[in-house]
Amino acid sequence: MSDHWLNCFDGAPERTLDEGETLFRRDDEVEWAFLVREGQISLRRALKDGGLLTLHTARPAELVAEASLYAHCYHCDAVAEVPTTVSLASKTELMGNLENAATSERALVKAFEHTARELQNLRTRVEIMRLRKVTDRLDAYLEFFDHPEEGEWVRVADWIGVTPPALYRELAKRRPQ
Repeated sequence: MSDHWLNCFDGAPERTLDEGETLFRRDDEVEWAFLVREGQISLRRALKDGGLLTLHTARPAELVAEASLYAHCYHCDAVAEVPTTVSLASKTELMGNLENAATSERALVKAFEHTARELQNLRTRVEIMRLRKVTDRLDAYLEFFDHPEEGEWVRVADWIGVTPPALYRELAKRRPQ
């Protein structure tokens, strides 16, 4: 994220969310841009089978659902993964600020770099989720990202598209006897 994006949120009001609290819901009108100051916000879409698909997780100094700035309504829910603080800026003001040619070119380059990394991550995730067996999905995840921090296995389960119990059964099989 470039300094320009961050500067757009200088002095902006902040909102604090508890773990599990929703910032916005699918089909809500896009009126605000949100910058994560602390914590993390996951963008999730409910699936027809009752599961949840996490599309992206925004971390400190990242915009939440930046693609939504070009849409009328959100296409997913935004949920705080941990206690989180976000800054709010009016969508209209932020988009107007981007029209400033002197700063928007640099901001666009940084946004494209960020988007490219996200696209690469998404493609990796899709390829992992195409694998049929939990063991294969876990092996692929570990090859790309290594072991998560303690307490983060439930997020790995979500990321590879399996239930936490299925992942924990696979992890138990791998423990030395």
